[in-house]
Amino acid sequence: MSRIIDAVTAILLHGPDMFITRRQVHMPAFPGYWAFPGGKVDKTDGEEPLPYPLLQGHDPKKMRALDRELREELEFDLFAAMDRGEVISFHEVGEATTPSIVPVRFRTHFYRIELSQRPQINAHLGETAEWAWTPAQTLREKMAKGRLLAAPPTRIAVEHVAERPQDTGNIHGFEFRFNPDMEIPWMEPIAGINMFAVQSNTIPPADRTNAFLLGDEGSRRILVDPSPGSREELARLDTLIDTLKIDELFLTHHHPDHREYADVIARRLRIPMGMSEDTHARISKRKPAFFEGVEVKIYREGDVLTQWQGENINIYAVPGHDEGQLALMPDSRMWCIVSDLIQGVGTVVVGGPEGNMRKYFDSLQRVIDWNPDVIIPSHGIALGTTYRIQETLKHRKVREEQIVTLHADGKTPQEMLPVIYVGLDPRLAPLALVNINSHLQKLREEGRVS
Repeated sequence: MSRIIDAVTAILLHGPDMFITRRQVHMPAFPGYWAFPGGKVDKTDGEEPLPYPLLQGHDPKKMRALDRELREELEFDLFAAMDRGEVISFHEVGEATTPSIVPVRFRTHFYRIELSQRPQINAHLGETAEWAWTPAQTLREKMAKGRLLAAPPTRIAVEHVAERPQDTGNIHGFEFRFNPDMEIPWMEPIAGINMFAVQSNTIPPADRTNAFLLGDEGSRRILVDPSPGSREELARLDTLIDTLKIDELFLTHHHPDHREYADVIARRLRIPMGMSEDTHARISKRKPAFFEGVEVKIYREGDVLTQWQGENINIYAVPGHDEGQLALMPDSRMWCIVSDLIQGVGTVVVGGPEGNMRKYFDSLQRVIDWNPDVIIPSHGIALGTTYRIQETLKHRKVREEQIVTLHADGKTPQEMLPVIYVGLDPRLAPLALVNINSHLQKLREEGRVS
């Protein structure tokens, strides 16, 4: 079992306003998310008692961590504000523990701090992209309309303060609890985007594929990429599905970790299954009986899948990783489900009969040009802006130059492998070799290598 690290978060209030920040997009945890300031408790945070009456009964180590984090992030000295009598009230209102499916887990303690005046904020730009004092009701409305990317505890805290601004008691719902033997983890990073982390037969280090439930109330409800990796996980997913209204299944592409048991689900629910023509052809060739008894709907770029927040969810072709891969994005471009164009966990394999590195580069650039506010991959969490897409394209271009140099030195793809993929898990070596050969094929098509 992974170790759980203590962390602290400050819900700063001044009158009807809450203080909230947007994390920098390069941050390793929750990039581009709207959040409250805070961070992990450090071993250097002292445990000696503190003299402030408002902090009596609170763990001094956590209080010192909270003060340190506020000074480091915002240049706001909490203890000095207490000395000046500017802190009206201070209450711990709950804690949230990162679920067991995440490799690095935190137990975050939330503190509601009411201030008599707004402090001067000088946010550290290494972590914070922007910040604001905003009425809780305004934040709630923006989140409800899907206009702010936020982790569930942040949304819960905003909703609680908006509904009960004077309530200093515990905020219920912070804890993300699920029984892995009985349930599928379920979260909503953006209002109206329900994401289920389903155990699948995918490529390590990832072990889950995100399935998505899309569609406004009154619109067609679409389950995207249901792909349980076992009969046991299928049973858990079925239990969840039976609590939902689902009108259709949709596959972003043909790979098994995006469609395993999807046929079984479609037949049980007696609903159609949508996908690209290429995806249908590849699955039919590999598993001739897959579509028996299932109505198939073929989608192309420009088609509308369903609605989100009253907008059309449009379908786009993003080949490269897979020739028939489709992406989903609403009219406003608030978000884009990019499937396996990038991965929040691990790396993308481009190669084989369905892969093409040149098309993969083009698809990455296409999403960058669209510039959606949020990128949602099939493995890992939602990501703010196209930053990770841009970094992926830059990384691939650097790797390509390595391959050009190594090829000029007479290295074979097998000899390039340990140079390019230093410390690679041996189990992933065949897939890394596929990527190298796909780069070489692109370079040959461009006339850059012979």
